[in-house]
Amino acid sequence: MAENAENTFYITTPIYYVNDVPHIGHAYTTIIADAISRFKKTTGAAVFFMTGTDEHGQKVEKAAAEKGMTPIELADKVVVRFENLWKALNIDYDYFIRTTRNFHEQGIQLIFKTLKEGGDIYKGTYEGFYCISDEYYLPEEVPFEKDGTKICPDCGKKSIVLKEESYFFRLSEYQDKLLAFYEKNPAFVRPQSRMNEVVSFVRSGLKDLSITRTTVKWGVPVPDDPAHSIYVWFDALHNYVTGAGYDWNLGLFLELWPADVHLIGKDILRFHAVFWPAFLMASGFELPRCVYGHGWWLKDETKMSKSKGNVLDPHVLLDVFGPDPLRYFLLREIPIGLDGNFSHEGFIHRVNSDLANDLGNLVQRTLTMIQTYLKGEISEGDDPQDEDIHLEEAFERTKKAVFDFYSEFSLNRALEEVWAYIGMVNKYLADSEPWKVAKDPELAGRLRRILHTAACAIRAIAFFVYPVIPQSAEKIWEALQEKGSFVETGYDGLEFVLPGLPRKTGRPEPLFPRVDLKEFLFEGKKGDVTAPKKELKEKTMATISYPEFKKMDLRVAKILEVEKVAGADKLLKLKIDLGTETRQIVAGIAQQYASEELVGKKAAVIVNLEPAVIRGIESQGMILAANVDGKATLAFYPDSVPTGAPVI
Repeated sequence: MAENAENTFYITTPIYYVNDVPHIGHAYTTIIADAISRFKKTTGAAVFFMTGTDEHGQKVEKAAAEKGMTPIELADKVVVRFENLWKALNIDYDYFIRTTRNFHEQGIQLIFKTLKEGGDIYKGTYEGFYCISDEYYLPEEVPFEKDGTKICPDCGKKSIVLKEESYFFRLSEYQDKLLAFYEKNPAFVRPQSRMNEVVSFVRSGLKDLSITRTTVKWGVPVPDDPAHSIYVWFDALHNYVTGAGYDWNLGLFLELWPADVHLIGKDILRFHAVFWPAFLMASGFELPRCVYGHGWWLKDETKMSKSKGNVLDPHVLLDVFGPDPLRYFLLREIPIGLDGNFSHEGFIHRVNSDLANDLGNLVQRTLTMIQTYLKGEISEGDDPQDEDIHLEEAFERTKKAVFDFYSEFSLNRALEEVWAYIGMVNKYLADSEPWKVAKDPELAGRLRRILHTAACAIRAIAFFVYPVIPQSAEKIWEALQEKGSFVETGYDGLEFVLPGLPRKTGRPEPLFPRVDLKEFLFEGKKGDVTAPKKELKEKTMATISYPEFKKMDLRVAKILEVEKVAGADKLLKLKIDLGTETRQIVAGIAQQYASEELVGKKAAVIVNLEPAVIRGIESQGMILAANVDGKATLAFYPDSVPTGAPVI
């Protein structure tokens, strides 16, 4: 197959599971991809940036059942949340793929059938320790626990023993081919430390891979053997070819493939750097040029995950700050190959120091002086002096360094260079003292030159930061009355000039208002500042001991009857069965659930809560619900869970 078009750049994020709402880890990956995509567009590349959702598999099936939904209903609901978050983060993707689309499922079946006919897939029986959370069999080298079980090394959850008929992919046949490919293409996995991990894993020996399940119904059926569903990772990884046109748009596929970079979290490196290239080799596809495994964002030095209850909702910050401060913080704070520890203090410091003080103040005072001293009009003024020339020379050095770092995906290093240049421009203004020059009419030409030079610099800065903080960059561009977009200007066309002089400038508006740390944060235990104030929806509560927790009697209750409370729009009166007795409780869920939706459902209830009288009705307990944007969302148990079972 021919290589993709010379000027094409194809970048992907992983596709995200729809068993939970998107969090800051998902946002981080997608922001990186978006920044790289925007940069590449300014270089003249024809970029195709794809993201999407992984909607098959046992985790989705299980999560849907817990919510009393079908898997596709859950997927349809969660996909909207991803799409809304990408919109809020100003993510400019080109295509959003869903693995439940017909063209994707048909493409997977065609690939499976081709590999089976070629002998790379065969039927057998597999028994091993299986991780339900990550949906894969654990490697044999994972040690046993004292009780004879095994713990998944990736997610930390206990695995189960599973034996089933399965189709296998002959992964063992590709061990030497993979090692030869790695040796010939040392930049295939980045950063280098990740490549070392991959090579070590492959050298330790590869065994054939089970790629179907008979215990999971929510998946792509195996051609001619529908009792088997195709393993979710075999299904999901091939989104990169089906989304690029395989089997439905050959012209697009030939233009895009192979992908230039698969951007992933380091926890799914093995799937992308071992299994995926082996699948591609077997199918006769060229391999992608790079798999880049970025680090994790940690909270309290621990990886964020739903199971650990420490994920951060990016909407909390977006609702207050908008997209650019969060984008900047995540990309500036750490190199993308390393882990970072998220703190609200660190975030606020970046907003105030880097964005408000350094960049925002520079743009604000430059434009204000142009308005005040020059009636909003920029012209060249006197011939440049040494300090003006030095600032232009620094621009040329910065332009090259920023280009090189963006090209290497060293986004934090690119931003370091930009902020070093911002510091130079701020010093230039401090040394030139235009506020003093403005007092002498004989120095009017010099004043115009100083402010012209500063305006040229902030124009360049806007271009440099556009991939990372596009909304703010566009505001600077507009204030300077620039014609054309950043992409139209292009890296090759970027010069230390303001075309079309003289020109008017717009009135300056604060880009990044300063945030008072004490106003934004509140004190947690022992005076540690830990979380945003209550109005930002993240709450910190005092810790309790385990014996205190054990005092709560939580039971599974079956809802027998539901009726509205007269005169109350939000309240429902529920009659519940606790297995040993029936009770009535009042719950503020009428706006989220119709009565007929609740009858027969099972939910968790606190049964030893002191009774309360609500609207003249005694409520003998409390049903548990999640607070999602101020709306109560119940978690339901399947019918197989006994009524009255303790919740632990």
